[in-house]
Amino acid sequence: MVSARVEIAGVDPWRLGGELWGSGGTGLGADPADVGLDGLCFSGPNLMPLCGDPQAIRSFADRALRRARVCSSVVGPSEQVLGLWEELSGEWGPAREVRAEQPLMALDRQPDVLPDRFVRPVRPDELERYLPAAIAMFTEEVGVDPCAGDGGAGYRARVAELISSGRAFARFEDGEVVFKAEIGALSQRVGQIQGVWVHPDRRGEGLAAAGTSAVASRLVGGMGRVASLYVNSFNTPALAAYRRIGFRQVGSFSTVLF
Repeated sequence: MVSARVEIAGVDPWRLGGELWGSGGTGLGADPADVGLDGLCFSGPNLMPLCGDPQAIRSFADRALRRARVCSSVVGPSEQVLGLWEELSGEWGPAREVRAEQPLMALDRQPDVLPDRFVRPVRPDELERYLPAAIAMFTEEVGVDPCAGDGGAGYRARVAELISSGRAFARFEDGEVVFKAEIGALSQRVGQIQGVWVHPDRRGEGLAAAGTSAVASRLVGGMGRVASLYVNSFNTPALAAYRRIGFRQVGSFSTVLF
């Protein structure tokens, strides 16, 4: 997620939409080890501790506590996120929800499940038909209405951007979305699948596995990237579907939601 931003914008905070914090070392390079960094953290709309030992995590917490919280979540590798939250919770708590175990999964070959041939990129003129499904997914997954506050203008703009860049995918039936997913962050090596959703009336029919397989196939075969995603450990149907596709767990994420 952070690599995708840096590859496009560099490390200038204004262009990056946030700051990169380093612990130790003398500066920033392509890899923390290149400049002796013992920790790295992105501070933007989300606070994302990328790596670091307990001392580095404490330094990031000290930096974060110098100002009021502006992020909507803390997300990243479990060890770093939970360690950072332990340091922050006294002043930033209580959290709305802590999702402590979210398997991080990856696929670097063609899927084992036959891709759904009806899943395709969403066209810009289909925004109005796609948006209700995107809102339903966000509300169900995150637990808040993305249209609250500004009437949905900001979320609508983000969805429209994904569609215009060819990274929103759906299966339509009678003009209605029955499956959707998006490629969110897209770095030179990895594409992150997000927002997987199946219409409530169509769940249990295998649409999630076949649809996600179609998006993963596009990433691996069409874009030459590793397909990646992370999922809540309690979402056993999704975990089972991703494993059938061929995704394997490569790490563990945690998310603190405010």
